[in-house]
Amino acid sequence: MSVAQNRPDVSFVIAAYNAEETIARAIESALAQVGVTLEVVVVDDCSTDATVQIVRQIADPRVTVICQSSNGGPARARNRGIAAASGAWVAVLDADDEISAHRSARMIARADALATPLVVDNLDVVAMDGDRSWRMFTEDALRARARLTLADYIGSNVLFRSTFNFGYMKPMFARDFLQRHDLAFDERLRIGEDYLLVASALASGATCAVEPSAGYIYHLRQGSISRVLDLHHVDSMLAGDRVFLDRFSLSHDALVAQRRRTRSLVEARAFLTLVSHIKNRSAAGALKTAIDTPRALWHLRMPIAKRLRRLMPTSTPVS
Repeated sequence: MSVAQNRPDVSFVIAAYNAEETIARAIESALAQVGVTLEVVVVDDCSTDATVQIVRQIADPRVTVICQSSNGGPARARNRGIAAASGAWVAVLDADDEISAHRSARMIARADALATPLVVDNLDVVAMDGDRSWRMFTEDALRARARLTLADYIGSNVLFRSTFNFGYMKPMFARDFLQRHDLAFDERLRIGEDYLLVASALASGATCAVEPSAGYIYHLRQGSISRVLDLHHVDSMLAGDRVFLDRFSLSHDALVAQRRRTRSLVEARAFLTLVSHIKNRSAAGALKTAIDTPRALWHLRMPIAKRLRRLMPTSTPVS
């Protein structure tokens, strides 16, 4: 029997850090996939709780746990998991999320129908209280986009302005495409690393199929939105974008979208700097920031709840 026949259809890669309350749920949802063969690779990033013990108690030969020697963040953990994966497809699953039973089969079928090495789907979002959920995108809106272009993807990841932020979608990659184009998560980033890998795949010539149905269940957690408004993270995203632009040549439409994204990140940085100066009672620093980037004042006038809503896409309640 050939290696290709032995390899699973999907490798689920789960980066875990202190995820004892949710890791079993994530793994069980992966193991419950219908119509595909699979493996689950959990990479523990030096958890101090019972995460590793819980994973090891799952008596299923399809589950493997790798323990990092030092905490390197989710991007490094995911890269370690992808390097250990053997599946035809790689699916990243966060340790506090879960997926529906038919997700993988639907996504692979969609990718095969369009001959794409990259596929994304809709999401159901569960509120922090666990009592409310909503569909991130309407299925009609996604049916109108059989494929995502690089310009579409970059243009949807513009802070404070995007209605549809496709960066929240959780992709599945053809593993041989990642290997052939030397693509990996940027380990310097702790936010936005998913976005940059998908953008890099599209810039490398991939087309991205879109599955309109929701198969990924995204659990909002404390801090998952507020970290977007962190100066260090915005600086890292700007640095990541510079590396991306140095590596890839973009089409005119993609460049236009990238300029909008860069402006939004610069404005976000100025806003955060302005807030910091105000908190520190630095009138001179606040004045300089306002003069250099007047849009920072506009963001300051918006209620914080409205600013946060603009970072999230339009949502549709799930019945």
